[in-house]
Amino acid sequence: MAHWTLDDIPWERFDASRVDPEILKVAKAASLVEHNGEAYGRYLEHVFADDPAFREAGRRWAQEEVQHGRALARWAKLADPAFDFAAAFALFADKIKLPIGVERSVRGTRAGELVARCIVEVGTSSYYTALAAAVEEPVLREICRRIAADEIRHYKLFYTYLEAYLARERIGRARRALIALGRLFESEDDELAFAYYAANHSGDGPYERKRYRAAYARRAYGIYRSGHVEHAIAMAMKAAGLEPRGRLSHLLSRLAAWFIATRAQHLARAGA
Repeated sequence: MAHWTLDDIPWERFDASRVDPEILKVAKAASLVEHNGEAYGRYLEHVFADDPAFREAGRRWAQEEVQHGRALARWAKLADPAFDFAAAFALFADKIKLPIGVERSVRGTRAGELVARCIVEVGTSSYYTALAAAVEEPVLREICRRIAADEIRHYKLFYTYLEAYLARERIGRARRALIALGRLFESEDDELAFAYYAANHSGDGPYERKRYRAAYARRAYGIYRSGHVEHAIAMAMKAAGLEPRGRLSHLLSRLAAWFIATRAQHLARAGA
């Protein structure tokens, strides 16, 4: 089935009166992160240099990620004609550097790399699902719905290759769980915080990691609901080699939902 294009988005339905300025800020940041998929694609090509099937699948994945960025950027430009995507992305790409030329995964093994990729897709699929449910502007809602569906499909793609590589590399569940946990903690690293800064505040002075990490998280965490968290935890548990619907998964879902809600409330109070 052919993948959607920007021409499939109902741009004529854009309703400026229903744009939430806070969601606009995170959409601008997301456009930079998604568009950077091309760099991640080049990194994966080197790591899986002798696997032509994965390299081709990785190229298609990267192209779809770039399209996500283009769709979000186009919507952001409708919502804020002053948004300079090219300048913001140039600033972002200059700061967020990937080890593109390496021949070995930064996770140690290819299976470890695929665990990490699954966790990224867990985060993005749950995020865009939550965002689609939160927004009122119809065009952004449609874009987020399409991106969320893509990210679920990307998770399945990486998980399929993960199963194949586990048969060769045989990393244990403990190692998989540690990689998954580590990648989850990386969600609050410089990438998202700097994307938020580059897209919204680059003219307001130098980048302050703590400040902009909190500013991004305050807006992003507020859109999650317990159902989004539960589904994300189940997918993450599966990638880690653990029972996705067992008692541990249920406990972790409750803890994660509590953490996100508590952090969102704390950041909201601090921002106010």
